[in-house]
Amino acid sequence: MKPPYFAQWETPRLVGAFLAGRPAATDPGWAGSGAESLAEYARWAEHLCGMACLRMVLAARGRAETIHSLRRGVQAHGGYVETPDGDIKGLIYAGAVEWLATQSIPARVLVDVPVEDIPALLGGGGMFIASVHPWLRWPEREPPRRGGHLVLVFGQDRQGRLRFHNPSGHTAATRRDARLTLADFNRFYAGRGIALP
Repeated sequence: MKPPYFAQWETPRLVGAFLAGRPAATDPGWAGSGAESLAEYARWAEHLCGMACLRMVLAARGRAETIHSLRRGVQAHGGYVETPDGDIKGLIYAGAVEWLATQSIPARVLVDVPVEDIPALLGGGGMFIASVHPWLRWPEREPPRRGGHLVLVFGQDRQGRLRFHNPSGHTAATRRDARLTLADFNRFYAGRGIALP
């Protein structure tokens, strides 16, 4: 089952511009995020790939949530930490899983998961929020490291490619139902994430 798509910014068609330096505060759709102010929206926008993935997971289950209502719930369980100097740490997987448990949604943190094991997590409608390098949107590039960004893996096509939604895909093709072979996905994949049956 292909879940609905949400970007980590409220206006998906502008993601490429935001990645190129356009200020998040110019997002015309920001009010739909559930942020209490434009300043709050702009401060958090680059940190919410995990919340966009959770929003997709919940939408697939018939639940409509704003990205900031999810962020506040997850943050209350330790999923994000704001440091005294104003930095934002997260997504911290354990906090997200703890919040999901309060919503009666089973999930578990997985580490050291080979890419070859991902398809087995997707049976019966399962999904996997996978840690990848953000350059996944440019599969022809060689990333400097793995991890640092989250995408929602939800299936495998007949060619064996993983199917996923990328909250920061810069084009329509790299946002919704993007597809990569296991070998290509593995070049960006950090071997960890959150599994949802």
